[in-house]
Amino acid sequence: MRTDNDNTVVSSRPPARFKLAATVAVVIAIAVVAAGLWSRKSNAEQLQSTADERGQPSVALVSPQPLTEGGLELPARIEAWSRAPIYARVSGYLKRWNVDIGGKVKAGQQLAEIETPDLDQQLMQAKAELATARSNAALAASTAKRWQGLLESDSVSKQEVDERTGDMTAKQSQVTALQANVDRIEALKRFTQLTAPFDGVVTARNTDVGALINIGGAPGSELFVVSDTRKLRVYVNVPQRQVAQVRAGGKAVLTVPERPGQRFAATVQSTSQAINTASGAMLVQLAVDNDKDELLPGGFATVRFDGAAPASAIAQASGQVNGQVNGQANLQANAAVSLPPGAVIINKDGVQVATVDASNRVKLRKVTIARDMGTRIELGGGLTAADRVIANPPDGIADGDVVRVAQPAAAPGSAASAKGRT
Repeated sequence: MRTDNDNTVVSSRPPARFKLAATVAVVIAIAVVAAGLWSRKSNAEQLQSTADERGQPSVALVSPQPLTEGGLELPARIEAWSRAPIYARVSGYLKRWNVDIGGKVKAGQQLAEIETPDLDQQLMQAKAELATARSNAALAASTAKRWQGLLESDSVSKQEVDERTGDMTAKQSQVTALQANVDRIEALKRFTQLTAPFDGVVTARNTDVGALINIGGAPGSELFVVSDTRKLRVYVNVPQRQVAQVRAGGKAVLTVPERPGQRFAATVQSTSQAINTASGAMLVQLAVDNDKDELLPGGFATVRFDGAAPASAIAQASGQVNGQVNGQANLQANAAVSLPPGAVIINKDGVQVATVDASNRVKLRKVTIARDMGTRIELGGGLTAADRVIANPPDGIADGDVVRVAQPAAAPGSAASAKGRT
């Protein structure tokens, strides 16, 4: 306190409003500083989070799909039960043909006739030579007989009789040879008539009236082709992994592209019982009835062996040998599943797929490819339907990498998409 000249007491303390203003200013300054520090920390954390997210590759997941039980589907080709290319055995000119392609024929029915003027002259010459030889043989036989009579009266020597007898034998042998030549030419003459070897359908005609015909047997030189299409053979190459699933007498279903929706029953006739070293597959022959002529020989088809044992059944049988508990485990681990081709990694470490665990860490799993079905790849083991598989693994992905799982887009018309529109 201080005293003025008039003895008035004056206080030295500042007014209370000044103290309040100073306090407010200090609080504001502290708030501004705190806000700046918090903002910088938040921005730093956001930048760090953004950097971490950008450092983690974004991946899409796909679930392995279990295969349908008991299905083994393979491409095949169809062939006629019997197929006979008809070649020319004599040279000449085609005189006429009687059956065109698509015509049904019976065994022995004439298909065409060949004119053979050269062969006709050869036959006439052979017959003339045979007639001369027969005359000579008849003269030699009568001469030998007369010399035998002269020998009894000792008019000739035995040497001379033997010479006449030998000449007779030689002339008779010549007759036999010339007769065989005539028979040969007559047999060739019968080949001027081209006939069907069995009941069937003419599937090819590669000649016409007046065409020059040459003796041939090379592929492509056949004049006609007759095929028995009442029953067809189906050939399919079964990969080595599935050969144990196909047995003679087993049933299969055949489908062809020109008749969508139709299924034809086929039966396994036989197997080659050997693996082709070039294709790594075993040739299997099936038979299918074609009474209605709905299937075409020479075409391609798809065969499904419905009676084939699935991979899961084989795994289950293996597990039953080792015990019920192990059997269930093996069944789950070895059940056949399929993936898109892009999910499979093939490198120096073999065939792998990249799976993601609950903490979004990558785990590379070794698998085995059982069959390539084009749009899907069947895996023989190493994966289950519950695994989360990366659809298209990025290059250089390794065990333990952390990835960011991209959420799949909502399907049109779903609840999520409807919510987004509202």
